[in-house]
Amino acid sequence: MATEETGDTTDSTGQASAAASSATASSSAGAARSTWKTHLLTFAVTVLAVWIIGTVGAIYFFPRLVYARAENTVVSHGLGCSGSPGIPINMLSTTPTLALPSKCNSLESTGNRDTLYTVGWLDLGTEPEVLHVPDMAGRYYAVEFLDPWGDVFAYVGRRATGTQAGNYLISGPGWRGAVPGGVRQIVAPDNTVLLIGRTFVYSDSDLATAYRLAKQIQVTPLSHWRHSP
Repeated sequence: MATEETGDTTDSTGQASAAASSATASSSAGAARSTWKTHLLTFAVTVLAVWIIGTVGAIYFFPRLVYARAENTVVSHGLGCSGSPGIPINMLSTTPTLALPSKCNSLESTGNRDTLYTVGWLDLGTEPEVLHVPDMAGRYYAVEFLDPWGDVFAYVGRRATGTQAGNYLISGPGWRGAVPGGVRQIVAPDNTVLLIGRTFVYSDSDLATAYRLAKQIQVTPLSHWRHSP
């Protein structure tokens, strides 16, 4: 009888050991699956985060990169091809002829052949600039101001301000000085501003007159500006 009991005990111990081994193996497999799922989830979250950050970054910074490249091109080469004289910061330049299809800059490849362009970059970090426009006597013209994101934040021209002579103070977002009398203020959202002006040309015989007027669209630092009656 004692021998039978020992055998039973051995069998029970073996079954318990096998069950324990099975449980351990199952636990190890479950842990492995859990670790694999954790790694997969971490990878998926990382990919999603990188995609979101990359997309937002591209949307936010791409316009500024394009803006910076255009600024460098205009300052280095003006509206011409490589080798043409540039337009210094806080100065405006007017094209003396109507635009032709060109690979050198985007302004001259828009298909617009009835206006003269006046272009320049403003740096308002030191002080504001005063924009002067002459009396256009009813002639269509427009001066638009763009921020580094490519958004037009203000206009001066026939549709917005009329065609009479005028002076406009272009100031940065942090400027708190006094605006001279008879001058309208335009507050820019950034200290870097792209100015693009267009003056309509009625015909080939009108080109010289239009150019004479367009050249009078100029900017002057506030500290050097004196009001002319």
